[in-house]
Amino acid sequence: MYLKHFGLRSWPFSNNIATEEMFASAASAELQTRLTHLVVDLRGIGLVTGEPGSGKTSACRTLCSSLHSGLYKVIYVPLSTGNPMDVYKTVAWEFGLPTERSRAALYRAIKLEVTRLCNEARVRPVLVVDEAHHLRSDVLEELRLLTNYAMDSENRLCMILCGQTELRRRIAMAVHEALNQRVLVRYQLPGLSRDETGKYLSHLLRRAGTELPVFEPAAVEAIFQAGKGLVRKINGLAHHALIAAALGKSKVVTADHVAAALPEVS
Repeated sequence: MYLKHFGLRSWPFSNNIATEEMFASAASAELQTRLTHLVVDLRGIGLVTGEPGSGKTSACRTLCSSLHSGLYKVIYVPLSTGNPMDVYKTVAWEFGLPTERSRAALYRAIKLEVTRLCNEARVRPVLVVDEAHHLRSDVLEELRLLTNYAMDSENRLCMILCGQTELRRRIAMAVHEALNQRVLVRYQLPGLSRDETGKYLSHLLRRAGTELPVFEPAAVEAIFQAGKGLVRKINGLAHHALIAAALGKSKVVTADHVAAALPEVS
C-alpha cells in the first residue's frame, strides 16, 4: 500500500530480515558477547529473558547463524507444553535419532549422541529452548539433567533457555535451586532506548530503499512512548503509521499518523 508512495523496494518492518542485516542495539550486542562466551568457552546453561516482543528469539537466531556449522550443531526447539517424554522426543527428532518408546531409552540415546558429537565428530551441540517460560517444572528439571555428564564434571551440551521475564523468577524459586546454580550466563533483554528507536527506524527504512527522514522527530517519540522500546510493537506501529501517512498523501509520518496506528496494535 505504501511502498510506491515512499519509494521503498520492500516492506521495512517485516520479520524476514537476514541476521546480518538486523539492527544492533547496545543491549543486543552485549547479549551476543555473553552468549558467544557461553557457547565457545563455558559450554553450560544460559538464560535469556525479556518482555514479549523485545527480540529474544532474534538474538538467539543471530547467535546461531554466527556459529560455524562444522564446529557446532544447533538444535532449536520452541517447546511450550508437554511432559518430559514429549521433550525427549522433540530433542531426539532434532538430533535425527530414532524414536524410542521409553523415557529412559530416549534419555540415554540423546546423551550418547551428545557424547558422540563431542568425542568423535568434534562438534559441540547447542540446544536452544525457546518459549521456555511455558515449560512445566518437571520438564525444566529434565532439561537440567540432560546437561549432566561424567558425574557433573564435564559440560558437553550447551543449553540456552529463552523466555519471558517470568522464567527468570521461576528459576530463582527454591524448587529449581539445582538448575539456578547451573546457569552460567543470564541476561534480561531490555527494549530499545529513545535514541535507538530513531536509529532502528532509519536502519530498516534504509534497508528497504530510502535514506529520507520519513518519520518526524515527534513521530519517533510517539512510537517510542507507545511501543515502550519493544521491537515487535515498534514494527507494528511504524507499519500502520506508514499506511496512515500514505492514505493521507503525506510524504512524512507525523505523530498524528502514529496516533491513528495505535488501535491497530493495541
